[in-house]
This record gives sequence, C-alpha cells and structure tokens, in this order.
Amino acid sequence: MAAAALARVPAAERGATTIADRVVAKIAAQAAREALIERAHGGAPPWASVTVHHGAARVRVTLELDYPSDLGAQCTAVRRRVVQRVTSLAAMDVPEVAVQIERLHSAHVPGGGQGRTR
Repeated sequence: MAAAALARVPAAERGATTIADRVVAKIAAQAAREALIERAHGGAPPWASVTVHHGAARVRVTLELDYPSDLGAQCTAVRRRVVQRVTSLAAMDVPEVAVQIERLHSAHVPGGGQGRTR
C-alpha cells in the first residue's frame, strides 16, 4: 500500500534536500584554498561565510596573501573557483563572491613581516 501511494506522488513533491549554510561555507573555503597557488607564509587558511536565500549563495571569503604578488589575479582565481565548486557540489547559484584580504605578509621580511622593525 505504501509503495502504491509513493507511485502516485511525483518525485519533485516527495521531499527536498537542504544544504546548511555552514556546509556551503566549508565548500567555499576549500575552493579558495585550491585556487591559491600557495598559502601566505605564516598565514591563516582562507575562511568563508555564506548566506543562502532561495537557492542562491552569497559568499564572503577572507584571505591572507603574500606581498608583493598579483593580488587581483589571486582574488579573481578565488572567485572563479568558489563559484565553480559551490555550483557543482551544492547545486546553488552564486551571484556574489566578495573577497576580503585580511592581511598581507611580506615575502622579503623573515617571519612574514610580523610586528614592527627598527
């Protein structure tokens, strides 16, 4: 009897899969790590926060990068990779990826330029 009842209900109306915001944020952070050729020396790994509304994910990724480097190219690579991975793994549209550079680490100063030097 239960199988007969399921046969009458269209598949799209039987239920829905919901992906938590924190899962999408983990996907975005991992995608940012993949996009960066190498992590900043002494820097923290990329971190992401996500807001999901009606199947669209708005993503904010926070990075620490080495300086000097092509910051624009790295941010563009992160945006592309985040959109690609969230779209493919979570089946969500990604209309916005905001990349925030939290800190720059000098590649020329030992210890990544931490603190003041006299």
